Amino acid sequence: MKLTIPEGYQSVLDVQQTEQAIKLIKDYFQENLAAELRLRRVTAPLFVKQGTGINDDLNGIERPVSFPMKDLSEERAEIVQSLAKWKRMAVADLKIEEGFGLYTDMNAIRPDEELTNIHSLYVDQWDWERVISREQRNLDFLKAVVRKIYSALVRTEFLLCESFKDIKPELPEELTFIHTEELAAKYPDLTPFERETKEAKKHGAIFVIGIGGEMPNGEIHDGRAPDYDDWNTETVNGFKGLNGDIILWNNVLNRAFEISSMGIRVDEAALLDQLKIRNAEERKEMLWHQKLLNGELPLTIGGGIGQSRLCMYFLRKAHIGEIQSSIWPEKMKEQCKAAGIDLL
Repeated sequence: MKLTIPEGYQSVLDVQQTEQAIKLIKDYFQENLAAELRLRRVTAPLFVKQGTGINDDLNGIERPVSFPMKDLSEERAEIVQSLAKWKRMAVADLKIEEGFGLYTDMNAIRPDEELTNIHSLYVDQWDWERVISREQRNLDFLKAVVRKIYSALVRTEFLLCESFKDIKPELPEELTFIHTEELAAKYPDLTPFERETKEAKKHGAIFVIGIGGEMPNGEIHDGRAPDYDDWNTETVNGFKGLNGDIILWNNVLNRAFEISSMGIRVDEAALLDQLKIRNAEERKEMLWHQKLLNGELPLTIGGGIGQSRLCMYFLRKAHIGEIQSSIWPEKMKEQCKAAGIDLL
């Protein structure tokens, strides 16, 4: 169990104010996100059939929650770990046109998650996907979309600060883009997380590009599955990757704070390339992968934005359990109570 208790921590809002602010943030941000990226809201599944390749396998080691379905000859279903691949099927099924997309409330269970101030067994996020052209599969387009999302973040923080006077704005007007290889060159003796922390503290908000592929120094900045984000296509200056994370500086926890993972999705060539790199070529025979390889899925960009994470940041909370109701170790609950951290 890893728990950080900020010295002298006191929540800016009480529990009732917190619940009101959570609704304000969620309502306002998703409307702005939808307008910026031209997304329509859709309903999403809580579980999918096992063995179809639709579920997100994250780093490939996390165990999804699964159960047998009595009325389907005991076939097994899995609680989603994210909707990274389901969304691409959805935009195809709904025949959404280029330049438009969808978003949804994603609720997931991740039983192997290490419980900390920012990690819970329960994951809630806005999952979104937008149809793009082949010409838009480039770094400039990725950055343009990231800037649109960031502008929605800045507007949401301003509205919140106007509504709750004890919360002051912290986001810079613009975020800084940096590649994982640039971070590694700047801070060769630090871990990837320590590099993010250094850079996030310096700029306030950063977008780290190229997460998932092996860098020239042999490191992988952070894990990414091989079959949704494109992390191996060469872009500029010999760098690779058309994906990344939005990371904010968290003054309460004094650390880098990831609130979104996103990217331009793999096309047929990138999928085959990345499956080969990860020794996962057997996935080519799965339903989802066959659809992509047969040209049945459109080119897209997409990602997830943590709902509880975002509320935690905006409300200056020390623990994600102050935003969402989940299950925590008894020792953690005792320590939080003693420190004035009210877990819901």
